[in-house]
Amino acid sequence: MLQNAKKCSESRCVKISRVFPTDLNDHNTLFGGKLMAYIDDVASISAARHARAEVVTASTDSVDFLCPISQKDSVCLTSYVTWTGTSSMEIFVKVVAEDLKTGERRIAATAFQTFVALDEEGKPVPVPNVIPETEEEKLLYETAPQRAEARMRHRQESKKIAERLSPAKFW
Repeated sequence: MLQNAKKCSESRCVKISRVFPTDLNDHNTLFGGKLMAYIDDVASISAARHARAEVVTASTDSVDFLCPISQKDSVCLTSYVTWTGTSSMEIFVKVVAEDLKTGERRIAATAFQTFVALDEEGKPVPVPNVIPETEEEKLLYETAPQRAEARMRHRQESKKIAERLSPAKFW
Protein backbone atom coordinates (compact mmCIF):
# COMPACT_ATOMS: atom_id res chain seq x y z
CA MET A 1 0.00 0.00 0.00
CA LEU A 2 1.28 3.48 -0.86
CA GLN A 3 2.28 5.70 2.01
CA ASN A 4 -0.05 8.67 2.50
CA ALA A 5 -2.68 7.07 0.29
CA LYS A 6 -6.41 6.50 0.65
CA LYS A 7 -8.77 4.09 -1.03
CA CYS A 8 -11.25 5.51 -3.52
CA SER A 9 -14.02 4.11 -1.33
CA GLU A 10 -12.97 6.40 1.55
CA SER A 11 -14.12 9.41 -0.48
CA ARG A 12 -17.30 7.80 -1.84
CA CYS A 13 -20.41 9.94 -1.50
CA VAL A 14 -23.99 9.08 -2.49
CA LYS A 15 -26.90 11.48 -2.96
CA ILE A 16 -30.38 10.33 -3.92
CA SER A 17 -33.11 12.77 -4.92
CA ARG A 18 -36.60 12.52 -6.28
CA VAL A 19 -37.43 14.57 -9.38
CA PHE A 20 -40.26 17.01 -8.66
CA PRO A 21 -42.22 19.26 -11.07
CA THR A 22 -40.19 22.31 -9.98
CA ASP A 23 -36.99 20.50 -11.09
CA LEU A 24 -38.13 20.16 -14.71
CA ASN A 25 -37.23 22.19 -17.78
CA ASP A 26 -39.58 23.02 -20.67
CA HIS A 27 -39.02 19.49 -22.08
CA ASN A 28 -40.38 17.95 -18.85
CA THR A 29 -36.98 16.50 -17.99
CA LEU A 30 -34.64 17.31 -15.13
CA PHE A 31 -33.11 20.76 -15.64
CA GLY A 32 -29.43 20.33 -16.51
CA GLY A 33 -28.37 23.14 -14.19
CA LYS A 34 -30.06 21.40 -11.27
CA LEU A 35 -28.20 18.18 -12.03
CA MET A 36 -24.93 20.10 -12.37
CA ALA A 37 -25.48 21.63 -8.92
CA TYR A 38 -26.05 18.12 -7.50
CA ILE A 39 -22.84 16.95 -9.22
CA ASP A 40 -20.76 19.79 -7.76
CA ASP A 41 -22.28 19.17 -4.32
CA VAL A 42 -21.41 15.46 -4.12
CA ALA A 43 -18.02 15.96 -5.76
CA SER A 44 -17.10 18.62 -3.19
CA ILE A 45 -17.90 16.22 -0.36
CA SER A 46 -15.76 13.48 -1.93
CA ALA A 47 -12.87 15.93 -2.35
CA ALA A 48 -13.16 17.15 1.25
CA ARG A 49 -13.33 13.58 2.58
CA HIS A 50 -10.18 12.68 0.68
CA ALA A 51 -8.19 15.81 1.53
CA ARG A 52 -9.68 16.48 4.99
CA ALA A 53 -9.20 20.14 4.10
CA GLU A 54 -11.13 22.99 2.54
CA VAL A 55 -11.61 22.40 -1.18
CA VAL A 56 -12.61 24.49 -4.17
CA THR A 57 -13.83 23.54 -7.60
CA ALA A 58 -10.96 24.15 -10.03
CA SER A 59 -12.85 22.95 -13.09
CA THR A 60 -15.80 21.04 -14.35
CA ASP A 61 -13.91 18.92 -16.83
CA SER A 62 -16.91 17.24 -18.40
CA VAL A 63 -20.57 16.59 -17.84
CA ASP A 64 -22.11 14.17 -20.29
CA PHE A 65 -25.90 13.95 -20.27
CA LEU A 66 -26.49 10.45 -21.63
CA CYS A 67 -30.27 10.13 -21.36
CA PRO A 68 -33.16 12.26 -20.09
CA ILE A 69 -34.34 12.09 -16.49
CA SER A 70 -38.08 12.48 -16.00
CA GLN A 71 -40.43 13.23 -13.12
CA LYS A 72 -41.15 9.53 -12.69
CA ASP A 73 -37.46 8.98 -11.81
CA SER A 74 -35.21 9.32 -8.83
CA VAL A 75 -31.55 10.20 -9.37
CA CYS A 76 -28.68 8.61 -7.50
CA LEU A 77 -25.31 10.34 -7.75
CA THR A 78 -22.20 8.47 -6.66
CA SER A 79 -18.87 10.29 -6.49
CA TYR A 80 -15.32 9.47 -5.45
CA VAL A 81 -11.76 10.63 -6.00
CA THR A 82 -10.22 8.76 -8.94
CA TRP A 83 -6.79 10.38 -9.17
CA THR A 84 -4.68 13.02 -7.47
CA GLY A 85 -1.94 15.46 -8.36
CA THR A 86 -0.01 17.40 -5.73
CA SER A 87 -2.94 19.44 -4.40
CA SER A 88 -5.58 18.62 -7.02
CA MET A 89 -8.07 15.78 -7.13
CA GLU A 90 -10.09 14.37 -10.01
CA ILE A 91 -13.57 13.37 -8.89
CA PHE A 92 -15.83 11.11 -10.93
CA VAL A 93 -19.61 11.37 -10.60
CA LYS A 94 -21.96 8.71 -11.95
CA VAL A 95 -25.65 9.61 -12.19
CA VAL A 96 -28.13 6.73 -12.24
CA ALA A 97 -31.79 7.39 -12.96
CA GLU A 98 -34.32 4.93 -11.60
CA ASP A 99 -37.89 4.68 -12.82
CA LEU A 100 -39.72 4.52 -9.49
CA LYS A 101 -42.59 2.42 -10.91
CA THR A 102 -40.67 -0.20 -12.92
CA GLY A 103 -37.36 -0.16 -11.05
CA GLU A 104 -35.47 0.18 -14.35
CA ARG A 105 -32.10 1.86 -13.85
CA ARG A 106 -29.90 3.56 -16.40
CA ILE A 107 -26.74 5.64 -16.34
CA ALA A 108 -28.11 9.08 -17.15
CA ALA A 109 -24.92 11.15 -16.87
CA THR A 110 -21.26 11.04 -16.00
CA ALA A 111 -18.99 13.87 -14.92
CA PHE A 112 -15.40 14.61 -14.03
CA GLN A 113 -14.49 17.57 -11.85
CA THR A 114 -11.21 18.83 -10.46
CA PHE A 115 -10.92 20.20 -6.94
CA VAL A 116 -7.96 21.73 -5.13
CA ALA A 117 -7.30 21.39 -1.39
CA LEU A 118 -6.53 24.60 0.49
CA ASP A 119 -5.06 25.54 3.86
CA GLU A 120 -6.47 28.22 6.20
CA GLU A 121 -4.78 30.98 4.15
CA GLY A 122 -6.27 29.71 0.90
CA LYS A 123 -3.01 28.22 -0.38
CA PRO A 124 -2.92 24.80 -2.07
CA VAL A 125 -1.89 21.91 0.16
CA PRO A 126 -0.76 18.37 -0.74
CA VAL A 127 -3.39 15.63 -0.86
CA PRO A 128 -3.00 11.87 -0.35
CA ASN A 129 -2.54 9.56 -3.32
CA VAL A 130 -5.47 7.34 -4.25
CA ILE A 131 -5.74 3.54 -4.26
CA PRO A 132 -8.27 2.06 -6.69
CA GLU A 133 -9.80 -1.30 -5.75
CA THR A 134 -12.82 -2.11 -7.95
CA GLU A 135 -12.66 -2.64 -11.71
CA GLU A 136 -14.45 0.69 -12.25
CA GLU A 137 -12.02 2.53 -9.97
CA LYS A 138 -9.02 0.89 -11.68
CA LEU A 139 -10.31 1.83 -15.14
CA LEU A 140 -10.78 5.46 -14.13
CA TYR A 141 -7.41 5.58 -12.34
CA GLU A 142 -5.55 4.11 -15.34
CA THR A 143 -7.15 6.53 -17.78
CA ALA A 144 -6.73 9.59 -15.51
CA PRO A 145 -3.32 10.73 -16.83
CA GLN A 146 -4.82 11.26 -20.30
CA ARG A 147 -7.64 13.32 -18.83
CA ALA A 148 -5.13 15.32 -16.73
CA GLU A 149 -3.10 16.12 -19.85
CA ALA A 150 -6.26 17.17 -21.72
CA ARG A 151 -7.26 19.38 -18.74
CA MET A 152 -3.85 21.07 -18.77
CA ARG A 153 -4.03 21.73 -22.52
CA HIS A 154 -7.59 23.04 -22.22
CA ARG A 155 -6.64 25.34 -19.33
CA GLN A 156 -3.69 26.75 -21.29
CA GLU A 157 -5.97 27.40 -24.28
CA SER A 158 -8.55 29.07 -22.02
CA LYS A 159 -5.88 31.35 -20.55
CA LYS A 160 -4.69 32.36 -24.03
CA ILE A 161 -8.24 33.22 -25.06
CA ALA A 162 -8.89 35.10 -21.80
CA GLU A 163 -5.80 37.26 -22.42
CA ARG A 164 -7.43 38.48 -25.64
CA LEU A 165 -10.84 39.19 -24.14
CA SER A 166 -11.91 42.55 -22.81
CA PRO A 167 -13.35 43.06 -19.34
CA ALA A 168 -14.97 46.31 -20.51
CA LYS A 169 -18.61 46.86 -19.64
CA PHE A 170 -21.15 45.97 -22.31
CA TRP A 171 -24.08 47.44 -20.37
